[in-house]
Amino acid sequence: MAQYSIGVDLGGTNLRIAAYTEADSILDSILLPTRLAAGRDAVTEDMCQAIETLEARFSSQHTLVGVGVGTPGPLELPAGRLHNLPNFPGWDGFHLKGRLDSRLKRDVLVESDANLAALAEARLGLGKSLGLDSLCMLTLGTGVGNGIILNGRVWSGMHGMAGEAGHATIYVDGPPCTCGSNGCLELYASATAVVRTAYERIADGSAPGLVQPEGAPRWSARSLAHAADAGNADAARIFSDAGRALGIGFSALVNTLNLPIYTLGGGLVQAWHLMEKTLFEELNHRSYVYRLTAPGSKIADGHPSGATRVLPAELGPDAGLLGACILPFVAAESN
Repeated sequence: MAQYSIGVDLGGTNLRIAAYTEADSILDSILLPTRLAAGRDAVTEDMCQAIETLEARFSSQHTLVGVGVGTPGPLELPAGRLHNLPNFPGWDGFHLKGRLDSRLKRDVLVESDANLAALAEARLGLGKSLGLDSLCMLTLGTGVGNGIILNGRVWSGMHGMAGEAGHATIYVDGPPCTCGSNGCLELYASATAVVRTAYERIADGSAPGLVQPEGAPRWSARSLAHAADAGNADAARIFSDAGRALGIGFSALVNTLNLPIYTLGGGLVQAWHLMEKTLFEELNHRSYVYRLTAPGSKIADGHPSGATRVLPAELGPDAGLLGACILPFVAAESN
């Protein structure tokens, strides 16, 4: 029988659970609200019941390879224990893997959602398109997630906490971050940061073009991008500044990792064209590794992997779910 997996994307708003085969991609999926107010036991039970529903639906004609779960981090591995999740009250120290293993009576694979988005991008997106199996990905959403894929596999680090570039310091005198530091990348380049910056500049009078009439809808990252596209200079400046922060962050990653692909995913990547100019200005200024290996360089032209590429991701909002689905297949490769 054909093999299939079940993947789970645990988000702060929604739970997404899908059955998947390598030949047909997602066979079926279940979307549920994440009942955070009901507590972690209710959320994990919803997750397990959805997994069992899909297993009952497909196991008569398919063989289940395994179950993969993507969760916000920080995530301690191999224990599968969650720590300091800002949007999941009561989950600090929760042994998610142990709870799922016990309830489902199987070994569940748990990984951070950013790592799984990067895994999917490497296996099914940019990595597949370019014929390369190593990349670094930043996901721009509520925060800035980060995943690192080396030779087609997630690089989790010693404790499972590798890939936290969203909490790299960009400006040392910046505002405090929930992680305890100051001036972190996600304070400047996340969708949340873009909106916060807009209202800060409205309040201090530096963005008069963003002042709206009373009763108008609140600004969102999407509406700010539309305003920038329509010629609003104050909105465009916010994205230009976000691109500058990303360029500084990517410079450190390029100098440290020297990988062939660096990519941006998440909701804010729709504004790539508004951030691209300042991102590459900073990258060219701050990373000698990028300058030496950029497209058109002598080193890149003579190397089998080609140039260092910095590109928007291909897969879109399903990347995390797809990564959770393919995780059991990747694990099976080494067995």
